[in-house]
Amino acid sequence: MKGLEIKKFIPGIAWFFVVLVLLCMPGSDVPGASWLDKIFFDKWVHTGIFALLAFLFMLPVGLSSLPDREKLQYFIRIAIATSLWGITTEFIQKYLVISRSFDLLDWAADSFGAMLAFLFSRKKYTGI
Repeated sequence: MKGLEIKKFIPGIAWFFVVLVLLCMPGSDVPGASWLDKIFFDKWVHTGIFALLAFLFMLPVGLSSLPDREKLQYFIRIAIATSLWGITTEFIQKYLVISRSFDLLDWAADSFGAMLAFLFSRKKYTGI
């Protein structure tokens, strides 16, 4: 890819591992309060975490000299990959993490975050 060196993706790669660590914390280590459940705080956290993840991978593409159509194709692929990572983390939580479970709404929030990053990046970095 023109002008896209791996070092430009280091923030996204680092955040990927931060997300993995956060989502693999045992359920007993995750702070919670009953009033936060009423405002679906955990879903907003998932949205933000995955929006940032997708954006950090889209940013080097957006700042590159690639044609707009090519940038858009990368943005779509990154958004899809981020959404797939979201569902993968749910299975990791279900089968490998103590006192964590699969939550389809968490995946919906993850995918929503990926979509927000896509929409923002498309508008900011392409004329499409």
